[in-house]
Amino acid sequence: MLKLVGFFVVVGSVLGGYVLSHGQLMALWQPFELLIIGGAALGAFLISNPMTVVKDTMAACGRNLKGKHYGKEMYMDLLSLLYEIFNKARKNGLMAIEEDVETPESSEIFNRFPRVTLEAHLLDFICDYLRIMAAGNLSAIELESLMDQEIETALHEAMASSHALGKVSDGLPGFGIVAAVMGIVITMASLGGPPEVLGAHVAAALVGTFLGILLAYGFVGPLSVALEHMATEDIKALVCIKTAILAMVNGIPPQLAVEFGRKVIGSHERPGFKELDDHLRGR
Repeated sequence: MLKLVGFFVVVGSVLGGYVLSHGQLMALWQPFELLIIGGAALGAFLISNPMTVVKDTMAACGRNLKGKHYGKEMYMDLLSLLYEIFNKARKNGLMAIEEDVETPESSEIFNRFPRVTLEAHLLDFICDYLRIMAAGNLSAIELESLMDQEIETALHEAMASSHALGKVSDGLPGFGIVAAVMGIVITMASLGGPPEVLGAHVAAALVGTFLGILLAYGFVGPLSVALEHMATEDIKALVCIKTAILAMVNGIPPQLAVEFGRKVIGSHERPGFKELDDHLRGR
C-alpha cells in the first residue's frame, strides 16, 4: 500500500504543479512517445537478462507492491517452529525429527505454522540442514561454512531483480532522448507549416524527455531500491534460521537457541524476549 501511495504522490506532485502553473494537461498525453520509451526499455530488459531473472523480477514486483512481507508475527512463528523441532530432537534424538524434515507437508509440527511452510525457500533451508544434522556428523564450523555459501548464493539471486530494474532505470532517460530526437525529426519534416503544428510537434518531442526522466527517477528507480530492501529482508530470515541451528548444534538448549536467532532479527520486526517466551509457553 505504501508503494502505491508513493506512486500517487509522484504523479500528483508533478501533474499538480504543471496544472497549477497553467499547463495544458492533454499536451502531456503522447502515447507514441510512451510506446517508444516503454517498448525500448522492455526490449533492453529482455535482451540483458535470462528468462529466470525476468520471471523473478515480475514476481518480486508483485510481492513488493503487496507491502511488508516479514513482520513480527512471521518471526514469532518461525522461532516457535524451530523451538518445537529443537525440543523434539533434544528429548528424543535427531532421528526423531527425520520424518518431519523428510515430509514436512504431513508433519504435525510444520503444519501448525502455515506462514513459514508457505515460504518454500525457508522450508527448504530448515529441512535441508536438519536433514544434514540427522544424517551426518558435520561439525558446527563445517555446517556454518556450508550455510554461508548457500546464503551468499541466495543473496546474489535475490539481488538480481533489483539490479535488472536498476539498469532499466539508468537507461530510461536515454530512451527519453531517443523519443525526443525522433520527435524533432518529425518536426523538421514539418518546417514551413503552420506555427501551431510545429509547436505541437516540439511539445511532443519534449514530452519524450520528460517521460524518460520521470519514469526513471519517479517509478522504476525507487522500485529497484524497494526490491533490494525486500531481498535483504528475505536473507535476514535465513540468517535467523542459521544462527538458531548453529546454536543447537553447539549444544545450546532450545529455549536459548531460538534466542540466538531472535537477536539477529531487525529491531522493527524482532519480538521481545518476554513476548517470545510467553508465546512459546502458550503453545
